[in-house]
Amino acid sequence: MRLLIAILASIALLITEYRSERLMPIRATLSILTDPLKYLVDLPISLFKNASEILTSYDTLKTENTHLREEQLINKTQLLKFEALEKENIRLRALLENSFKLGEQVLIAELLSINMAPYEHIMVVNKGTRFGVHAQQPVLDANGVVGQVFRALPFSSEIMLITDPNHAIPVQVNRNGLLTIAVGSGISNQLNLPYLPNNADIQPGDLLITSGLGGTFPAGYPVGIVNDFPQTSNKSITHITATPKALLDRNRELLIVWSNSTLVPLTAPAIKTPAPHE
Repeated sequence: MRLLIAILASIALLITEYRSERLMPIRATLSILTDPLKYLVDLPISLFKNASEILTSYDTLKTENTHLREEQLINKTQLLKFEALEKENIRLRALLENSFKLGEQVLIAELLSINMAPYEHIMVVNKGTRFGVHAQQPVLDANGVVGQVFRALPFSSEIMLITDPNHAIPVQVNRNGLLTIAVGSGISNQLNLPYLPNNADIQPGDLLITSGLGGTFPAGYPVGIVNDFPQTSNKSITHITATPKALLDRNRELLIVWSNSTLVPLTAPAIKTPAPHE
């Protein structure tokens, strides 16, 4: 009986709601009580869904951020490498241009190590006797004389810089041809000129070039620039120094020069394999 009454009441309410809007105020009032229940039932699912989306978005952003940081680091490293390659290209172009101007046969060698102790200025390069390098060969960079080959080994060579205290190079003043000798001072940016007479015609800023005397350095290579020095009233000359034209502390590539006309092979000689009957 109760079920029958409930069914009939439900049918009557449905018919009444379908045919008129008299039950809308009651529906609105009841929704105030039922809507919070619906939201409360749906709350755990909504929270779980939102939290899952937030975590997924965070992980995606974190992964993307890490990837972008790695790409940025790689790009910065490549830019640094490109900058170094650009500088190296400029240096090699300068060396190549000077090699055509010199007129002698030259060989480009790369720096392996350098010793700038106070009493020994020695560079080691990656070219040796297998490329025809021998002792007392002049060595230059794109700006001037660096030194000479001190010891030639099969796979490397030691170069004594012009600033080594044991090194001396015959030079002349480009302005008037005055001959003298530039001696290493043990300082990377200084040459000494100890053998000038008191009345020598030399001025600050004069260019010193190789004189060709001694047979080691061909004539005409830039060596250094005379530094400022005090001059007394009786024109006596005190201690005179010069600054090397070559960038002795910044070289990566050097020119080893052959001054004779006989060309030497610039590659290691091929070893002939003996035949079976030999």
